[in-house]
Amino acid sequence: MKADPQFDQMADKTYRATADELRQFIERFERLAEEKSEIADQQKEVMSEAKGRGYDTKVLRKIIALRKRDKDDVAEEEAIMELYKEALGM
Repeated sequence: MKADPQFDQMADKTYRATADELRQFIERFERLAEEKSEIADQQKEVMSEAKGRGYDTKVLRKIIALRKRDKDDVAEEEAIMELYKEALGM
C-alpha cells in the first residue's frame, strides 16, 4: 500500500485535536475536584464553628439530610417509625 501524505497529515491533526480535547476534559475535571475539596473544607469549618457554639453536629447533619428529601417521603417514614415503635412498646 502506498503512503498518502495528505491522509497522514489529516490523521495527525485529528490525533492532536483528540488529545487536546482529552486534556481539556481532564483539566476541567481536576479543577472541579479541587473546588469540591475546597467546599468540603468550608463545610467542615461551618460544622466546627457550630460545634464550638454548642450545637450537636450529628443532629445538624440529620436536619440537613431531611431538608433535602421530599416532605411526603419524610412524613411517611416518620409515620411508619411511630407505628413500629408503638408495636414494640417504645
